[in-house]
Amino acid sequence: MILIGYDGSDDAKAAIAQAGTLMPGSPATVLTVWEPFLNMLAHSPAGLGPIAGLGDLERIDRAAAKHAEQRAQEGAELAHGAGLNATASTSEQHSTIARAILDEAERIAADAIVLGSRGLTGIGSLLLGSVSHATVQHADRAVIVVPSSSVAARRRGGRHDHAGTSPAGGPVSAA
Repeated sequence: MILIGYDGSDDAKAAIAQAGTLMPGSPATVLTVWEPFLNMLAHSPAGLGPIAGLGDLERIDRAAAKHAEQRAQEGAELAHGAGLNATASTSEQHSTIARAILDEAERIAADAIVLGSRGLTGIGSLLLGSVSHATVQHADRAVIVVPSSSVAARRRGGRHDHAGTSPAGGPVSAA
């Protein structure tokens, strides 16, 4: 069983495609983590402050959970297309996205976790790669981090631009 983190980003889509290439036919759970609105406010610069209409917060959270379910289903469909036996799952974020991923991996007894190298977290992507980095740092199982095709292409281009030089920037000599 593999767990694939999915947030709809190109990096998450690349992770699904790579998982299908590396582990065709494997059972997979495609997970989308969502954050309750009050948690988001607590992490915002404005803090919690006065909040009117708690009923509206429940409606916002129901909408966020429904959106996460749709996103996870989208990811599961992509995973099916990539040759995986996938199901969709969502998880409410109680502390961090990485913790939610690790908890779900434990719950389903995943052999491996597959993630994009960066994606959308919170509002946009404030700390690129922070979820994959934190997951790797705290995982007790294999974690595969996959860059999007555009990131991989840029990285390949960078290596070719430096062909013939050592990591320190000097010429490479044959020993």
